[in-house]
Amino acid sequence: MTRWTALFAAPIGAFALTACQPGQEAETPPVESAAPETQAEMTESAQSVIAELGHSAEVFFNTTSFSMASSAGLGFSASTGEILISSDETGVFNAYALNPETGERRALTGSTTNATFAVSWFPDGERFLVSADGGGNELTHIYVGTAGAELQDLTPGDNVRAGFVGWSADRSELWISTNERDSAAFDLYAYNAETYERRLVYENTNALQMSAVSPDGRWLALNRPRTSADSDILLADLQSGGDPVLITEHEGNIAYSAYTFTPDSSALIYATNEFGEWNQAWSYDIATGERTALIEADWDVMYVGYSPSGQYRVSAINADGFTEVSLVNTASGEAVALPASVPAGDLAQVRFNSDETQMAFMVTSSVSPANVHVVDVATSAHRQLTEALNPVLSPTDLVEAEVVRFESFDGLTIPGIMYRPHNASADNPVPALVWVHGGPGGQSRAGYSAMIQHLVNNGYAIYAANNRGSSGYGKTFFHMDDRRHGEEDLRDIVAAGDYMRQLDWVRDDAVGVIGGSYGGYITAAALTFHPEEFDVGINIFGVTNWVRTLESIPPWWESFREALYDEMGDPATDAERHRAISPLFHADQIVRPMLVVQGANDPRVLQVESDELVAAARENGAIVEYVLFEDEGHGFRRRENRITASDAYLSFLEEHLAPSE
Repeated sequence: MTRWTALFAAPIGAFALTACQPGQEAETPPVESAAPETQAEMTESAQSVIAELGHSAEVFFNTTSFSMASSAGLGFSASTGEILISSDETGVFNAYALNPETGERRALTGSTTNATFAVSWFPDGERFLVSADGGGNELTHIYVGTAGAELQDLTPGDNVRAGFVGWSADRSELWISTNERDSAAFDLYAYNAETYERRLVYENTNALQMSAVSPDGRWLALNRPRTSADSDILLADLQSGGDPVLITEHEGNIAYSAYTFTPDSSALIYATNEFGEWNQAWSYDIATGERTALIEADWDVMYVGYSPSGQYRVSAINADGFTEVSLVNTASGEAVALPASVPAGDLAQVRFNSDETQMAFMVTSSVSPANVHVVDVATSAHRQLTEALNPVLSPTDLVEAEVVRFESFDGLTIPGIMYRPHNASADNPVPALVWVHGGPGGQSRAGYSAMIQHLVNNGYAIYAANNRGSSGYGKTFFHMDDRRHGEEDLRDIVAAGDYMRQLDWVRDDAVGVIGGSYGGYITAAALTFHPEEFDVGINIFGVTNWVRTLESIPPWWESFREALYDEMGDPATDAERHRAISPLFHADQIVRPMLVVQGANDPRVLQVESDELVAAARENGAIVEYVLFEDEGHGFRRRENRITASDAYLSFLEEHLAPSE
């Protein structure tokens, strides 16, 4: 699959989950004005309902979200051995140094407003890099800091978006991409690790996607998406200069993308679906041009990475919504087993220290938020360093995710992730929601979601359906909705509602639809174009006017504009179809209650999208509740906002889907 498939899904960190998973959001009070309501207005009414139900949203969201520093960075401090992580334990994401022996955390940043994420230690093990934007506007800057000192912005500018790319092999330079020269293209700069003076390494005049720099600093891998099904990899020699060279010349539709370089810089590891339905990992020898299959599986290879010396290779397979990680000793080719004490779940964000004596990683499952673990490679000693779950919660409060499939309207099998409340039975049927992921082309995957567990704990079944067009199930399935969005993919979601009603433990008179981003669009479209199929809908920053959205995409999406238009249609030629599938222009058909949620700083789905849909639907007599978060963008990062959001979901559902008797 191409890499742009989650354009309308929340960025990592926004929901504290991956973009393809069911997320966490924000909500409103029921009022009749057309103006957006504030979060303060809704809290009291929501809390009065919550008190009579199961655990409140606050209980579920008072877990702590942890994540590791960038995979391209230095995760362990060279001076203290501490692990660089991000945590929202204060309610706002900040960077912390985590002691690998005791689990003690030392705050490195102290933001009370903007989410600040750990990126990398410096080679001295004292200084560190972090990233932050302005209230969710996605204009991310890279900062350098020392504990207790003010952060220094390495990428200043009002409209600059920057990203960390990696370190040179000798750690004398760090590489940062920035679009300061041209808002539509990212250039590559090398910064001196001591003075922060920089030099231009690569001027990206063709607005290609930068993927990775080889450790020796010579090679830059670039991706060029042509269509949603066809893409290329180019290799630029930063030493000799000159134009990037195409290394994936081919005929027909084949998707290529770069994973990483080998630690010795001799080969590029890349993804291709040339040989079947799935992304395989292949190796390209830079000196000879020879290609060799590296990892083949009956599912997509998600990522490939290496320990600093290359002694260990880490890779992951997307196996039916779950992550299967493999650790291999590259010298022997043998798999390295983790200690039996490592809990069951999906492994992610594997990081090694410089001498490869310690390995840190995250483990998460549908009933456990992500926690940081460390293993001493030589002794296999294992320590869990964090406890993310609120101690108020017990295992019986949570529900395991289960993969469930059903036949859609035309007989196509649709996979999904089911969360069934413990008390649901034929004697006690429960209300249900069909969750729609972001994208287009995202995937609902098993994993911990405070929002989902909160709703399930309060008696609502949730089925996260992976409609046709979702990634993770082969390229044929992935492309079934190309230029047909709002048609068969929407009918799959309607069919998922029908499937839920057929279950004897689900109330057939109380099935709603909910989704964020592209899933918010499908939610609004379901209420608009299939107005009697769902009893309620919760639209979380969903596209409502495709004509405007595709004309106003952020300039930094230039590298995949052609691929986006190939899948969604070019607004210059397909505006009529875009208008036909846009809920805004047909809002008079909405008859069921709808909750709309929006971040004021959202650069992907502009606030005006939600403003106009709310006003149009209310004008035609529909019940519409609306909440606007002034300090959020495309996905909600502040814990207080996520709590407000989830409380509002439940309040809305208790009033309009399953009122208490």
